[in-house]
Amino acid sequence: MSSARHVRQGLVLVLVAALSACAPLGSGADHPAPPSKLTQAQARHEYPAPPAPPERVPQGAPTAADAVRGFAIAYINWTAATVSARMRALAALSVGQARAAMELAAAQTAGDYELKRGGIANHGTVEAVAPLGSRRDQFVVVTRERTTATNSAAYAGLRPAWHVAVANAAQVAPGAWVVSRWQPQS
Repeated sequence: MSSARHVRQGLVLVLVAALSACAPLGSGADHPAPPSKLTQAQARHEYPAPPAPPERVPQGAPTAADAVRGFAIAYINWTAATVSARMRALAALSVGQARAAMELAAAQTAGDYELKRGGIANHGTVEAVAPLGSRRDQFVVVTRERTTATNSAAYAGLRPAWHVAVANAAQVAPGAWVVSRWQPQS
């Protein structure tokens, strides 16, 4: 009986080995399946998302410099009552990083109690918009700004200050430029 059991175990082992060596047709052994999104996320520590839909803007400026100058003027001139709406309007008229930054600024200022309670406002002029290097879409923006408050002494006696930002513009249609990156430096 013991030898019959060994023969059966041997047959089972041979059968298992034979079955595992034979891959069914069309199994994709030659072409492994692409990794799942979860596998990609675990390997890269990020979940692959579909590309964002194209950003649309209702209008653009005739030149990149005009787009940057107009954006800067709107960005630096606001009151506590208008700042959130101003940032939302700038978001609607920009793309990329600039749009995201303005959407964030609009959300942050909408609920800023101190800003409204203090009656804080900012006013300024754009002193220069100059190309940065040889790129026709990147600019240095120099502004002179003054922040005031109607219900607080926090800004009393504060002199106007110089500020610098780096901006990029993107052409969204022939003769239509918008700001695509806005990075205040000071």
